Amino acid sequence: MSEMITADLVDLDLSADTKEAAARALAERMAALGRVTDLAGFLADVATREAQMPTGLDGGIGIPHCRSAHVTEPTLAFGRSAAGIDFGAADGPADLVFLIAAPAGADDAHLTILSALARQLMNAEFTAALRSVADTATAAALIRGDVTPQEAAAVQTEAAPPSGEAAAGSAQTSPAGAAAPAEAGTPDAAPAPSEAPAPKDTTDPATADPTPEHPFRIVAVTSCPTGIAHTYMAAEALENAGREAGVELVVETQGSAGFTRLDPALIAAADGVILAHDVPVRDKDRFAGKPTVDVGVKAGINRPGELITGVRQKAARGETTAPAAAGTPVERSGEPGEGYGTKLRKWLMSGVSYMVPFVAAGGLLIAIGFALGGYKVNKAPSVMDHFVWTQTASWAALMFQIGGVAFAFLVPVLAGYIAYGIADRPGLVPGFVGGSIALTINAGFLGGLAAGLISGAVVTAIQRVRIPQALRGIMPVVVIPLVSSAVVGFLMFVVIGKPIATAQKGMTDWLSGLSGANAVLLGALLGLMMCFDLGGPVNKVAYTFATAGIAVADPSDSAMKIMAAVMAAGMVPPLAMALATTVRGRLFTETERENGKAAWVLGASFISEGAIPFAAADPLRVIPSAMVGGALTGALSMAFGATLRAPHGGVFVVPLIGNPFLYLIAVAAGVCASTALVVTLKTLRGSAPGAPGGETSEHEQAARAGSTDREQPVAA
Repeated sequence: MSEMITADLVDLDLSADTKEAAARALAERMAALGRVTDLAGFLADVATREAQMPTGLDGGIGIPHCRSAHVTEPTLAFGRSAAGIDFGAADGPADLVFLIAAPAGADDAHLTILSALARQLMNAEFTAALRSVADTATAAALIRGDVTPQEAAAVQTEAAPPSGEAAAGSAQTSPAGAAAPAEAGTPDAAPAPSEAPAPKDTTDPATADPTPEHPFRIVAVTSCPTGIAHTYMAAEALENAGREAGVELVVETQGSAGFTRLDPALIAAADGVILAHDVPVRDKDRFAGKPTVDVGVKAGINRPGELITGVRQKAARGETTAPAAAGTPVERSGEPGEGYGTKLRKWLMSGVSYMVPFVAAGGLLIAIGFALGGYKVNKAPSVMDHFVWTQTASWAALMFQIGGVAFAFLVPVLAGYIAYGIADRPGLVPGFVGGSIALTINAGFLGGLAAGLISGAVVTAIQRVRIPQALRGIMPVVVIPLVSSAVVGFLMFVVIGKPIATAQKGMTDWLSGLSGANAVLLGALLGLMMCFDLGGPVNKVAYTFATAGIAVADPSDSAMKIMAAVMAAGMVPPLAMALATTVRGRLFTETERENGKAAWVLGASFISEGAIPFAAADPLRVIPSAMVGGALTGALSMAFGATLRAPHGGVFVVPLIGNPFLYLIAVAAGVCASTALVVTLKTLRGSAPGAPGGETSEHEQAARAGSTDREQPVAA
């Protein structure tokens, strides 16, 4: 494989005066070597990355970079500007410009090399050598790491004229090389240690322990949108500043090449935490309850010493973040002391939370297919055999068949992540295998639930077996997947599969036979469940029950009625609260009235969590009111015979609903009932504290808390 940077990719006299022109000049060199296939497309990707966050760094460095489908192999181009180019750094223009181009699927080895370069940019000797190097070949070798800064300087000295013309010759061959130290005006103009990018530690002695038993310990995480440059530069700067400050600092780089989690023991022993990131920190709860400085990644590059000082001061004052909240079911399989019932609910929710995106994507695609192609679209031939670009029927068949493939993952994903919730990653293989077997034997969702629980139990049992030290290395890769898959497969095929398939068929037949009063009562029950905890476990049980019925290529009419009733009821609470704040604003606090505006959109989108701020502030009035409206809507939807093939979408999928006019009437009736009841109950209480004419009290504080602690909408 060719080298990432060669002499042809180096421009020691970059004449561009803008960052866009600089990127184009360097990208043209890449295109000339065939490493960029579409110059315009690649530059658009560079501009998109630049728009996320300026790529200029203190010390006269610019590092425009991106991952692009128009890049054939990881490539680095370098340009040196005598005048300097503005890349958005706080200390002025950049005279050293690195354009980093990584393919969309760059492998870990190349990304590791790029990260090593990013770390080198924090070395003052390295940047000083780049400013003084006189020929492109030496510059490329220096960047590749083939020569050291000292060796590059020696080459420069040997090539210089023996007479006093050296200065003039240097200026002619490399204007930037001679002029940069004197004219660039950047902190890295000379390799003096005091001018390195990593500032000296400015820790206030008063904040340090006068007689520490051990050095101050810090754990840090760095990450940036592309995970190529800033991530590793921030890590290098923090490590350098940590050494200067005399603290123990360990960094977890969450870059494009993946990341290795810090040892939990290191985190537990840490006295403080630094999070320098521009994308969410993965598994952030690991650091909860400790003094924490949370900043953007460029702060980690430009002022690491200040961050270390800040976290030490917070530790001295006893300032810590809130303890870790109860993790999602995916993140926790159960805490010590919890009952089996609580753990079982978490394991099941683990599978459901991963299954829901497949339900939404597959269900909506199937519904679009039916909307475009009619109810006979499921009889269409494979689009691989017959697809006409100009025919709507072909596009309808394509949507339907993609949705069907997505739906085929539902049961395996449900089983796999239930097992994951119990046994972590080793549970995935037997879980997916067991879920696929459940589909094969027509055991459906009940089979998937059983397969997931059995897989988690089998893997947990295997992990408790004592094995020789020599075999431990192959346990997670060979032994556990092999043994657990064989055991789960045997149980599903031979022992419990047939009874579960029979039970699944019985449930399906029962749903298909629902009619009249029974169907209305079921709709009311599902409506009550959807509105009871507004996106919590009871809500998810009702939602999962509904999606299980339509998660087949040809769902029954009863299953589609149930899905319609569930979505209609889930829309009621936020819409009712929004309407109530509109017609009787004096009964609500200012915060609640603001939340009411957002609730219109959330309710219309079938996001029940939009009512949580109201329920948190006044649960005894809001939740019963919501349940009454939800039960009415669910019952009316079933009575009207409304059907729905899509598992989500709210009013945006009304065209896909059977009997849409009556369906909207059912939703409106429930919203009006809930609004009337909540207004009546709040009227008996009087004006809301904090509303016009009311007094400020804890209710408004509760509303604010509910607004900030709102759950993330997973399904409904």
